[in-house]
Amino acid sequence: MKTLVIVTHPHMEDSVINKRWVKELEQYPDQFTIHELYKVYPDEKINVEQEQALVEAHDHIVFQFPLYWFNSPPLLKKWLDEVLLYGWAYGSTGKVFTDRKVAIAVTVGVSEADYQPEGKYRYTLEQILLPFEMTFDYIHASYQGFTAFYSAEHESTPVRIEESISGYIDFLQNF
Repeated sequence: MKTLVIVTHPHMEDSVINKRWVKELEQYPDQFTIHELYKVYPDEKINVEQEQALVEAHDHIVFQFPLYWFNSPPLLKKWLDEVLLYGWAYGSTGKVFTDRKVAIAVTVGVSEADYQPEGKYRYTLEQILLPFEMTFDYIHASYQGFTAFYSAEHESTPVRIEESISGYIDFLQNF
């Protein structure tokens, strides 16, 4: 079964890395379903039933987004709030995510060194993404970790972006 990649970038037209990652995913239509939330919901009015059906049709889910203020873009937070409903995603009858594999693919503006206990932001990216991991744990999904592209604001050279592709695809194919 295919992997659903939920891409949440509010300015995809200006993106460099996320746009390139999506372009690469398009080369594997039998493996990945690309679902761009801001493209599907420019008015940010989420069709919950449609989103739940899309999740149910996939064994693996990847949330791909740029880190915004140490969190996800707002539409992804809204998606989590509105789609992960009691009785569907959690609760005594909410079993949809039970053992379903989920992961994160994130782009980060600054360097990996800045996301260290001794770095500028004092916390690792793993710590910053902990609320997502806790959410996945709460709905009994099988969290497979994350992959990250660091220094997107300062070091996103064409060569470095192209070098990231194989690691990104490998992560998505093997989690």
